[in-house]
Amino acid sequence: MSEVLNNMIERRTVYKFQSKEIPAHIIEEALEAARHAPCHKHTHPWKFYVLGPNTRKKVLPAVERLARKKANKPDVDESILERARTKILSPPALIAVTSLRNSEDAFREEEDYAASVCALHNAVLALWNHDIGCQWSTGGLTRDGEFYAALDIDSTEERIIGLLKAGYPESIPSVKKKAIDEMRFYLE
Repeated sequence: MSEVLNNMIERRTVYKFQSKEIPAHIIEEALEAARHAPCHKHTHPWKFYVLGPNTRKKVLPAVERLARKKANKPDVDESILERARTKILSPPALIAVTSLRNSEDAFREEEDYAASVCALHNAVLALWNHDIGCQWSTGGLTRDGEFYAALDIDSTEERIIGLLKAGYPESIPSVKKKAIDEMRFYLE
C-alpha cells in the first residue's frame, strides 16, 4: 500500500490533543497542500484563518453566549462555560475555514463548497502525515454573527464551513468503518 493511501486509510478524527505546539512550517505545509485541492472553474473559493491567542480570546463572548443558549438556562454552571472556552483555547492550532458565497449562482456555490472541503481535507491529510490529528467542527459558532465579526469575515461574501482543531493526539480513536460492500455498487 502506498504512503498516500495508508495516510488516507489510517487518518482518524482526534478530539484530545497534547499541549505540544505545532511548528509553523508544518501548518504552512498543510496550507500549501490545501492550496492545491481540485477546484472546478479554478475559483479557489477557500480561505484559512489561523486563530492566534488574541483572536481566540476575542471570540470567547460569542462562545460563552452560545454555551448559555445551548444549556437553555440563564444561570449556567461555570463548568459548562469552562468546557466551551477550552474547546477554543486549548487546541494547539485552531483554523477557521471559509468558502465563497455566490448569491447569483447556487450551483457554483455548491461546487465551491465541495472544493473547499477538498482543500480542508488536503490540509488534514498533510497534518496527519506529521502525526498531527484534527477535528473538523461545524458547531453553532460557525454560523454566529458575532463570531464572523470577531474574525472580520463578511458573511455575505464568505461562509465559515468549519473550525479545524489540530494537535498531536493524546490518543487515536479506533473507528469501525462500513464494509466496502455497503457503499460500493457496480451498475451494468
